[in-house]
Amino acid sequence: MPEEKTLKYTELEPNSVKQFYLEDDTAIAIYNLGGEYFATSDVCTHGQAYLSEGELRGDEIVCPFHAGTFDVRTGEPVDPPCVVPLEKYETRLGEDGYIYVSVA
Repeated sequence: MPEEKTLKYTELEPNSVKQFYLEDDTAIAIYNLGGEYFATSDVCTHGQAYLSEGELRGDEIVCPFHAGTFDVRTGEPVDPPCVVPLEKYETRLGEDGYIYVSVA
Protein backbone atom coordinates (compact mmCIF):
# COMPACT_ATOMS: atom_id res chain seq x y z
CA MET A 1 0.00 0.00 0.00
CA PRO A 2 1.40 3.45 -0.86
CA GLU A 3 2.50 5.73 1.94
CA GLU A 4 2.75 9.47 2.41
CA LYS A 5 5.31 11.26 4.54
CA THR A 6 3.62 13.53 7.07
CA LEU A 7 5.03 15.23 10.17
CA LYS A 8 8.30 14.77 11.99
CA TYR A 9 7.50 12.88 15.16
CA THR A 10 9.17 15.71 17.12
CA GLU A 11 6.48 18.12 15.82
CA LEU A 12 3.80 16.21 17.72
CA GLU A 13 3.95 16.46 21.50
CA PRO A 14 2.97 13.37 23.53
CA ASN A 15 -0.79 13.07 24.02
CA SER A 16 -1.62 15.59 21.33
CA VAL A 17 -3.21 15.80 17.88
CA LYS A 18 -2.29 17.79 14.78
CA GLN A 19 -3.93 18.30 11.40
CA PHE A 20 -2.12 17.32 8.18
CA TYR A 21 -3.26 17.48 4.55
CA LEU A 22 -2.47 14.55 2.29
CA GLU A 23 -1.41 15.11 -1.33
CA ASP A 24 -5.07 14.79 -2.45
CA ASP A 25 -6.07 17.56 0.04
CA THR A 26 -7.71 15.12 2.46
CA ALA A 27 -7.46 16.46 6.00
CA ILE A 28 -6.26 13.84 8.49
CA ALA A 29 -5.67 14.00 12.22
CA ILE A 30 -2.40 12.53 13.48
CA TYR A 31 -2.26 11.57 17.15
CA ASN A 32 0.63 10.89 19.51
CA LEU A 33 -0.61 8.74 22.38
CA GLY A 34 2.42 8.47 24.61
CA GLY A 35 4.78 7.67 21.72
CA GLU A 36 2.34 5.59 19.67
CA TYR A 37 1.13 7.26 16.48
CA PHE A 38 -2.34 6.97 14.95
CA ALA A 39 -4.15 8.72 12.11
CA THR A 40 -7.82 9.13 11.19
CA SER A 41 -9.84 11.36 8.91
CA ASP A 42 -9.97 14.78 10.50
CA VAL A 43 -13.57 15.69 9.68
CA CYS A 44 -16.20 14.42 12.12
CA THR A 45 -18.65 11.98 10.54
CA HIS A 46 -21.56 13.65 12.35
CA GLY A 47 -20.94 17.33 11.60
CA GLN A 48 -18.52 19.51 9.70
CA ALA A 49 -15.85 20.01 12.35
CA TYR A 50 -12.13 19.31 12.46
CA LEU A 51 -11.37 16.76 15.15
CA SER A 52 -7.81 18.08 15.38
CA GLU A 53 -9.35 21.17 16.99
CA GLY A 54 -11.01 18.99 19.63
CA GLU A 55 -9.76 17.77 22.97
CA LEU A 56 -7.79 14.54 23.24
CA ARG A 57 -8.86 12.57 26.35
CA GLY A 58 -6.77 9.44 26.69
CA ASP A 59 -7.48 7.33 23.58
CA GLU A 60 -10.50 9.42 22.56
CA ILE A 61 -10.90 12.61 20.55
CA VAL A 62 -13.82 14.88 21.43
CA CYS A 63 -15.47 16.67 18.53
CA PRO A 64 -15.40 20.44 19.16
CA PHE A 65 -18.79 20.87 17.45
CA HIS A 66 -21.08 18.55 19.40
CA ALA A 67 -18.86 16.72 21.95
CA GLY A 68 -19.27 13.25 20.43
CA THR A 69 -16.16 11.08 20.77
CA PHE A 70 -14.16 8.60 18.72
CA ASP A 71 -11.50 6.06 19.67
CA VAL A 72 -8.38 7.30 17.85
CA ARG A 73 -6.83 3.81 17.81
CA THR A 74 -9.72 2.33 15.80
CA GLY A 75 -11.76 5.27 14.46
CA GLU A 76 -14.88 3.79 16.06
CA PRO A 77 -17.48 6.12 17.59
CA VAL A 78 -17.66 5.99 21.38
CA ASP A 79 -20.29 8.53 22.43
CA PRO A 80 -23.34 9.93 20.63
CA PRO A 81 -24.23 11.62 18.50
CA CYS A 82 -21.39 9.93 16.56
CA VAL A 83 -22.40 6.61 15.01
CA VAL A 84 -20.34 6.37 11.78
CA PRO A 85 -16.66 5.40 12.22
CA LEU A 86 -13.81 7.58 11.03
CA GLU A 87 -11.52 6.40 8.27
CA LYS A 88 -8.39 5.04 9.91
CA TYR A 89 -4.90 5.18 8.39
CA GLU A 90 -2.08 2.82 9.30
CA THR A 91 1.01 4.65 10.53
CA ARG A 92 4.67 3.89 10.93
CA LEU A 93 7.62 5.88 12.21
CA GLY A 94 10.31 6.12 9.53
CA GLU A 95 14.03 5.95 10.19
CA ASP A 96 14.19 9.56 8.97
CA GLY A 97 12.06 10.69 11.94
CA TYR A 98 8.86 11.24 9.96
CA ILE A 99 5.47 9.65 10.51
CA TYR A 100 4.21 7.84 7.41
CA VAL A 101 0.56 6.99 6.72
CA SER A 102 -0.75 4.32 4.36
CA VAL A 103 -3.09 5.69 1.71
CA ALA A 104 -5.31 3.84 -0.75
